[in-house]
Amino acid sequence: MLQDEKSTVIKEGFLVKKGHVVQNWKVRWFVLLPDKLLYYRPEGGRKDSTTLKGQIPLEECSIICPCLEYENRPLVIKLKCKTSTEHFLEACSREERDQWAAEITSVISSISPTQAPLLQTTKQSILPSNISLNHIIDTIRDSNKGIKTVSNMEQGTNYAESFTGSAMVDWLLSTTSVTSRFEAVTLACLLLEENFIKAIGIKSTEAARNGDLGGQFLDDSTALYAFAESYKNKNNSKPELLLSAVELGGKIVKQGYLLKQGHKRKNWKMRRFVLRTEPAYLHYYDPTKDTVHPVGGFPLRGCLISALEDNGVPSGVKGNVQGNLFKIITQKDVHYYIQASSKGERTEWIEAIKQQT
Repeated sequence: MLQDEKSTVIKEGFLVKKGHVVQNWKVRWFVLLPDKLLYYRPEGGRKDSTTLKGQIPLEECSIICPCLEYENRPLVIKLKCKTSTEHFLEACSREERDQWAAEITSVISSISPTQAPLLQTTKQSILPSNISLNHIIDTIRDSNKGIKTVSNMEQGTNYAESFTGSAMVDWLLSTTSVTSRFEAVTLACLLLEENFIKAIGIKSTEAARNGDLGGQFLDDSTALYAFAESYKNKNNSKPELLLSAVELGGKIVKQGYLLKQGHKRKNWKMRRFVLRTEPAYLHYYDPTKDTVHPVGGFPLRGCLISALEDNGVPSGVKGNVQGNLFKIITQKDVHYYIQASSKGERTEWIEAIKQQT
């Protein structure tokens, strides 16, 4: 990156990008400038300015967020350049996705004043401003206050731990600040789009696939839905994944991309880390794979965590990986070496994890 470009950086960070040729997903370090997006191959937990992989011109570009083309990737932003080239970028959280979308939209608007970016947030604007999707999903899954899941039958198929569309609308009306069934259906559509809930029956699946703005969710006692993550866990036959349902059910308090050293080969790979509480667990996912299941994780009770020296390669760290490193030692004396993209990010992660130990 040129020196004058460094002074005009609007936002930078890790995103997962779908390739054009091989069509696989790879982690890249993105830098948003006043007229384009640059992306780099990450080296040692942050970008290496010598490994620029490409750029996305933003003049007359359109943006779609959320992009619903990938079922297992609900955090994708779609950019379509004026040449009709499409780029798919995935963030690590809804908050991060929305921040990127807002900044990119602002850039497009400033350099293409006659081009109206296609930022799909129309449903949210219909709802009361005090509604928080994250708060709603925490409440809706509460064992005491949340919606009750039961077994429902549709055309000979039994759907365990499910609920009907009308039950969801009734619950939203009684628990949130929506004032009409129309607002409740609109809110349910948002929960569906954001992959908090999932259409599981024939009737609801057809509506979710082909419905218009207000018809993707059905206020119907025969339309069936379930919590997206629990439904996928329930239908997975691997017993080790079923056993992890309790630890994966905790409230997410922090998530982001971090570099992790492997235990066997000692090589470094980018992972999406998710910190949960009640129970306190740290899980990590392979962002290049289309899966909702973590590749690893451990309970945080009794863990020790500390920052490592920034001068030179610390003991236990393999390869020329330096700076912004920290170590977690579990109760079983397993050592995890992790690298953040900055000192500030490392401090945030250490403090957040310490609160759960």
